[in-house]
Amino acid sequence: MREITYAESVREAMSQVMRADEDVFILGEDIGIYGGAFGVTNGMLDEFGPERVRTTPISEAAITGCAIGAAMTGMRPILELQFSDFITIATDQIVNQAAKLRYMYGGKASVPVVIRTPAGSGAGLAAQHSQSLEAWMAHIPGLKVIQPSTPSDAKGLLKAAIEDNNPVMFYEHKLLYGMKGDVAEDSYTIPIGVADVKKEGTDLTVVATSIMVHKTLEAAEELGKENIHIEVIDPRTLVPLDEETIIKSVLKTRRALVVTEAVKRGGYGAEIASMIGESEAFDFLDAPVSRLGGVDTPMPYNPTLEKMAVPQVGDIVQKVREMLNRA
Repeated sequence: MREITYAESVREAMSQVMRADEDVFILGEDIGIYGGAFGVTNGMLDEFGPERVRTTPISEAAITGCAIGAAMTGMRPILELQFSDFITIATDQIVNQAAKLRYMYGGKASVPVVIRTPAGSGAGLAAQHSQSLEAWMAHIPGLKVIQPSTPSDAKGLLKAAIEDNNPVMFYEHKLLYGMKGDVAEDSYTIPIGVADVKKEGTDLTVVATSIMVHKTLEAAEELGKENIHIEVIDPRTLVPLDEETIIKSVLKTRRALVVTEAVKRGGYGAEIASMIGESEAFDFLDAPVSRLGGVDTPMPYNPTLEKMAVPQVGDIVQKVREMLNRA
């Protein structure tokens, strides 16, 4: 084990797989000499050359279609969409092609493409470059959706995604790229669809995604000073969702809060909350399942307003207190 950043762990996963499998290549805007918008592919052009690190024109629809075609003909492309907001431009290719072709061809074709993309707010990039749209993709049958929160999870899950024969949406939060954590040097996978209990507790279960995992862990430290012990579950993958781990935790704590950065209305937090409500855990709940999410507004550019638009540590602390009647 050694400490490396989230960005380095993503690069390492891609590099290790590309060294082992010549069918794997990466493509995207500015990923070559420039190293990508967030520097994730720095140095990869020097090692693998322009045939396998392909800098593309600025056309998300075109490069996504190219990646899908390459995947159907035997390659295993990794596509970097510069910002997750640009999924909107590639939606037809992702939703109507990648997600459906294996089904429509009766399993005779597969689309082993990974679409990596930076998501979320906090970098002052305003309304068109700061969205969290993972619920859109989670709604589409045929897509797998991954949202790792730590460097170790990012590496293991990305390798699993590359090896998967289905199209995978791989969301990387911008603010996590610089986060350091212990990551094994060897090549390893983490199974897709297995949640992780980031912290055990007894009083309330918090299911948090992406960067909200870290905000929730900070909140847990503060709440611990008040003798409130929350359990923190990181789904890691939204599709498939590890319902068993979440339900088991809620059966123990009898209370559940779901925290996501995405706008609360229509967000994936509602899917998790309703899943709990429809499960065996419902009869054991001591309080209704609750949600925290982004406010109903385009993401502001102003940094103070930007923070107000998504849940912060203090919001999580206050919500937990309210749910435990300790506000």
